[in-house]
Amino acid sequence: MHNISNVSGLSTADLFKKNITTPSTQNGNDFAQHLQSALNEVNTMQQESEKNIADLATGEVKDLHQAALAITKAETSMKLMLEIRNKALNAYKEIGRTQI
Repeated sequence: MHNISNVSGLSTADLFKKNITTPSTQNGNDFAQHLQSALNEVNTMQQESEKNIADLATGEVKDLHQAALAITKAETSMKLMLEIRNKALNAYKEIGRTQI
């Protein structure tokens, strides 16, 4: 699982690209593992964002710039994950409509 401290400036899109293009010796579970890893990363960013929002509300924020960055990263990651979900659902529906 990736977390913000070891990402070192990579965007979520870079993480998806890295995970998809990494060669692996496993057969059918690669996609599921990559998807789970990406979901875990988005979840971690969302939790960090919620913590920063709570810190902002209580006045306990130490660095406003870092808090704003974490919130924006979480928002962008969620939007990307939703777009990927939408594309996957559209592909599934299209396959379902295909006549044999």
